[in-house]
Amino acid sequence: MTWLETIIIAIVEGLTEFLPVSSTGHMIITQNMLGIPQGDAFVHAFTFIIQFGAILSVVCLYWKRFFQFDHTPAPEGSGLLQRLKHKYYFYWLLLVGVLPAIIIGLLAKKSGLLDWLLDSVLVVAIMLVVGGVFMLFCDKLFNKGSDANKVNEKRAFKIGLFQCISVIPGVSRSMATIVGGMTQGLTRKRAAEFSFFLAVPTMAGATLLDLLDLMKEDTAWATPHNIAMLVLGCVVAFVVALLAMKWFVAFLTKYGFRAFGVYRIIVGAIIILMLLTGQSLVMVD
Repeated sequence: MTWLETIIIAIVEGLTEFLPVSSTGHMIITQNMLGIPQGDAFVHAFTFIIQFGAILSVVCLYWKRFFQFDHTPAPEGSGLLQRLKHKYYFYWLLLVGVLPAIIIGLLAKKSGLLDWLLDSVLVVAIMLVVGGVFMLFCDKLFNKGSDANKVNEKRAFKIGLFQCISVIPGVSRSMATIVGGMTQGLTRKRAAEFSFFLAVPTMAGATLLDLLDLMKEDTAWATPHNIAMLVLGCVVAFVVALLAMKWFVAFLTKYGFRAFGVYRIIVGAIIILMLLTGQSLVMVD
């Protein structure tokens, strides 16, 4: 990968991480268009690691809410664990929400399924279309959220189950978790914000796992050039995501998913057509 390729992919990641269009899917498509060989361990790790750079923008933008503690007195007679849970309830909800992804993600990675999915641009294209069709109707199906409904343990766990679907590139972690929140009676805005918060532990875990796997398999990848590309990719993705996030919340709250659904169908259909007709996705030699 070159410096220019790194910047382009990081910009795509930053723009799409919080949009319900699949950032992983768009990075795979972009890598194919740039002619970057798929199947390389470093390319796979790069795809996940720079996502963590984008996710850090959540901590920056929502830092007051992300570092929140409940200082009200715990219920009388509470034990130590109950008092800790009361004070750090926000983080407890994130832990409950991320547990399903930890289990499913580890199983998918250990089985080799995840690496196979990451190499398949056809899977991405199909899921873009399928998800796009669903998004044309999901606002009418689930748009019954109320401000009175807040995230609790039960809702957090169910949203975490929805997040597991995004192990398939092209599904979109953002779409899966936001829709998951809407099925639990949350408003689009509240579901989107919890989706952002849940992304932090999810992508932190995925990043750490990929780094450990890279170190175990072969340290030859850890050249100054590759490390510099990872750092650059994370920084660019962070800045772009920071700019894109607030726009997305405002747009989603006002207009819903339909526009994103149309976009997904168009992009997915074009790629499927190109693949079926034998056209190369590579645009840069």
